[in-house]
Amino acid sequence: MKRAAAFAVAAALAAGPLSAHDFWIEPSTFRPQVGENVTARLWVGPHLKGEPFPRVSKLIVTFALFSGAGTTPLSGREGDDPAGSVRITAPGLQFIGYRSRDYGVSIDAAKFEDYLKEEGLEEISKIRASRGETQKPAREAFSRAAKALLDAGQTGKLPTGYDRDLGFTLELIADRDPYTATVGQTLPFHLLYEGKPLPGALVQALSKTRPEKGVAGRTDAKGRVSLNLDASGLWLIKAVHMIPAPPGVDADWQSLWASLTFEIGSSNPVGKAP
Repeated sequence: MKRAAAFAVAAALAAGPLSAHDFWIEPSTFRPQVGENVTARLWVGPHLKGEPFPRVSKLIVTFALFSGAGTTPLSGREGDDPAGSVRITAPGLQFIGYRSRDYGVSIDAAKFEDYLKEEGLEEISKIRASRGETQKPAREAFSRAAKALLDAGQTGKLPTGYDRDLGFTLELIADRDPYTATVGQTLPFHLLYEGKPLPGALVQALSKTRPEKGVAGRTDAKGRVSLNLDASGLWLIKAVHMIPAPPGVDADWQSLWASLTFEIGSSNPVGKAP
């Protein structure tokens, strides 16, 4: 009964207004020990406030842990919340990656224009205006690509990188290990679309301790952006890219949502003793 109810919630979220909001991963810990089981909750909603999104297998393209030991799918049953779990078998920086299939949604004109403004998609609004579509509802097909960066120890000591391209269509990548950073430092990121740098995209960062005071920046010609992360705890880095729906997609627009979560420490780097 619990899983059936969770599945119904997921279906409602996929079809309803929350579908146009952020999607992110919150693991049971961002700093696991080797041998520890980590669970991953999926969340959907605005400003780091939303609803848990249970496991719905038909929507999942990828849901796995990527580490020095290889790629390990997260296990779970249909309708589970948390949506998956995995055992940490290797030290070092690693992450949980989730990629969804397309969702379809119809949004009324005013809400769609507000959404475009909030996510920095003014060019789409201009296209709609040039077509005389500003007052028309929009049909959107969207997918989600979320990552959670974990520190299982030995940060900075391993020869492999701390983040890498998973091949998601839209993907945020950290250009510096956030677990060696302290509050108030500026961290660099870059955004890839189809494996290439995406310029001019709005990248936003929200802190769970005070999500109402986010920071944001536009990517440069090489898809890079730097953001000052001035609070401790969980951070969500996010970006949205939208294009006219290609042939074969039953929608007016196709959007891709990328997110990256991790933790920032206070006076000392996360996971390090004073």
